[in-house]
Amino acid sequence: VQLQASGGGRVQAGGSLTISCSYSGTFHSISSMAWYRQPPGNQRELVARQSSTGEEDYAASVKDRFTIARDSGRSTLYLHMNRLKPEDTAVYYCNGVGALHGKGWSPGRSFVSWGQGTQVTVSS
Repeated sequence: VQLQASGGGRVQAGGSLTISCSYSGTFHSISSMAWYRQPPGNQRELVARQSSTGEEDYAASVKDRFTIARDSGRSTLYLHMNRLKPEDTAVYYCNGVGALHGKGWSPGRSFVSWGQGTQVTVSS
């Protein structure tokens, strides 16, 4: 399963930006998709995650500002970012977890896939 992130760029503090992650390949099911970010000099951290049942989790620092959304028909995951702050500057990575096809209609082995990252820079 391949993921490709896009849509990053430079935006002023207080502005908005939406980044996208298109996914492709054959798989049995997706159990969750998520966005992570890695600020300069820091470790990668979870930003938002959506389960296959629609449950969403957000990092405290982005709650009420960011929204994760998935369009299965377009095979695309989005992250809508509002009221951006300079501390949101990071490389953003999309992540997908699920199962490949097994025998018949059964799920096979699990997979974890990452996109290549897209840079978001927020200037003050």
